[in-house]
Amino acid sequence: MSAFIVSQPALERNARILREVADAAGCRVVLALKGFSTWPCFEDLRPLLDGCCASGLWEALLARRRFGKHVLTYSPAYAPEEIAELAEISDHLDFNSLTQWNRFRKEVTAHPRFLSGELKCGLRINPKFSTGHTPLYDPCAPGSRLGVTPELMRGADLSGISGLHFHTLCEQSAEDLADTLEAVEQYFGSILSRPEITWLNMGGGHWITKPGYNRELLANLVRGIRSRYGVDVWLEPGEAVAIHSGVLRCRVLDVFSSEGVEHAILDVSASAHMPDTLEMPYRPDVFQILKDPSLRSGQQPAVVMEGESYAVAGEPGEGPFAYRLGAPTCLAGDRLGDYSFAESLSPGDELVFDDMAHYTMVKTTFFNGVRHPDIAVQKHDGSVETVRRFSYEDFEARLG
Repeated sequence: MSAFIVSQPALERNARILREVADAAGCRVVLALKGFSTWPCFEDLRPLLDGCCASGLWEALLARRRFGKHVLTYSPAYAPEEIAELAEISDHLDFNSLTQWNRFRKEVTAHPRFLSGELKCGLRINPKFSTGHTPLYDPCAPGSRLGVTPELMRGADLSGISGLHFHTLCEQSAEDLADTLEAVEQYFGSILSRPEITWLNMGGGHWITKPGYNRELLANLVRGIRSRYGVDVWLEPGEAVAIHSGVLRCRVLDVFSSEGVEHAILDVSASAHMPDTLEMPYRPDVFQILKDPSLRSGQQPAVVMEGESYAVAGEPGEGPFAYRLGAPTCLAGDRLGDYSFAESLSPGDELVFDDMAHYTMVKTTFFNGVRHPDIAVQKHDGSVETVRRFSYEDFEARLG
């Protein structure tokens, strides 16, 4: 059987790095649940991180119930029936557009937690500065739905807003953040200078725990913003929390040749289990569990099982045995790439896909905590019967 396996020591290692950076910079760092939300592992993260950022009601509930510290909530849009509950469980409630803020301002600002200062409201801004290389992941692309542009912000009534929030990075460096901050200050510096603006959320996409990341520069950037504007700074890493902490183990179901291509059918699917391999596209490292330990390579997956030997798969032509890894689905393009291996593959052999804890796992459950639609049936008399309505409990149960 296939299985996602997450390493608690690896998660703690990443969280300790994040804690050190946050302390050096004088900022707060929270876990982005959209990147990693396997709550049975929260016990390793809770002592070291300041809370969670949530993409909506269900993730906010998960953060409040299972993590129990600060809850920072942002969604491109909230449903009217969610606002009262979000105001009850969020510490920051960030709005994506001025229309949403104006729609819900009266309700939120009348809430007792807002009046007491427990609940703070913010706006996501769009600095119109792209640094990434994959258009699918670029929130600053022309016409983006994510965040308020400088043009829309001019003359806007921001009463009740105490913070700004931007999220423009994806697996990127502190140097990219430095460039982005120049645009943020150019377009929104006058707003950050207002006395009622007391915090700035720099979002996620910071690859803080990746080897070679310039953590000193990040700390300097954060300290500079804090000094210039007198604001508290928040960071929301997701991938940096869970990078190199989990794997997906799977079995070979069949091996055969077709028109000169050697195929290996696995019991996992790119479409169902690893959508980033199709969306980004992303080519994960794959390890073969060896029958002959003498073929072992120096590299090892994020999670190593006692007594097993591994060899990392290469590009086609690098190893003696090449296969196209495919899924047990009917989608013709549901394949995981062409790899070469140290040993030939046979049914029952096991492979390990590395670095599968972040984003991959959440996309097999309820990505961003987005509600699944009801399932309903229209009867012969024209009436509609809802036969299944998904709940928060369904969401939480899928994660642990």
